[in-house]
Amino acid sequence: MKFSTVAAPVLALSTIVSASLFAPTAALAQDTHPAAAPVKNIVLVHGAWVDGSGWKPVYDILTKDGYHVSLVQEPLTSLADDVTATKRVLDLQNGPTILVGHSYGGSIITEAGVHPNVVGLVYVAAHAPAVGEDEGALGKGKPSYTAQQPGAIEKTPDGYTYLNPADFPKDFAADLPIAQAKFEAHSQMLTAAQVFTTPLTAAAWTTKPSWGIVAGNDKIINPDLERWYYARAHSHTTVIPGASHSVYESRPQQVAAVIEDAAKHAQQ
Repeated sequence: MKFSTVAAPVLALSTIVSASLFAPTAALAQDTHPAAAPVKNIVLVHGAWVDGSGWKPVYDILTKDGYHVSLVQEPLTSLADDVTATKRVLDLQNGPTILVGHSYGGSIITEAGVHPNVVGLVYVAAHAPAVGEDEGALGKGKPSYTAQQPGAIEKTPDGYTYLNPADFPKDFAADLPIAQAKFEAHSQMLTAAQVFTTPLTAAAWTTKPSWGIVAGNDKIINPDLERWYYARAHSHTTVIPGASHSVYESRPQQVAAVIEDAAKHAQQ
């Protein structure tokens, strides 16, 4: 009886000590979560009047760094057509994807970004309207330099727009080599005027993390409008002083760095 009387408290104490030793370990195991792997799929969307080839400097950096990069060549015939073209490329991705848009491409990714493969958005000197808004109306509130220049934006009889080739180098591409800017001025993709005035039916930035780049010397989109978009979306914002609207071509290292930051942190 003496043995059992002494043993019981010792056994109880042993149980308490064991529990106290293992409890922190169990709690630590519950609180520790492996960090999400960086996103490896990147989809790049161009804007009005240009095609996807302008993304090549950024593409080269991202692919060298190990990312799987796809480009959308949207037809620029309507917002619906351009969103469909983007979703078609998103369907081909094998997992989580960062969706990147330049200029009018921002409106496209805002609507197409609800696609389930998209985990983050990057706006590069881009529009980011909300549901029911269109970039044309928003641009009137904070007009760009180009929008205030008579004759800078031309329109064909069948409703397609282009930037006057004489104005293109200084307005769209002031920090590109002049020969390159002139070539782009004469190789424009004419863009249906209706894409600028079609209200959005979805706004992915309301539910997914976003990053935004302000081109400090943008003449196509007012930099203050870009700042306003990104502030409203609570985007991680980077300002690149002195950059033109062609920031994705003239400052590819800085643009790629923002995209890679999104890829590393979008799922955290």
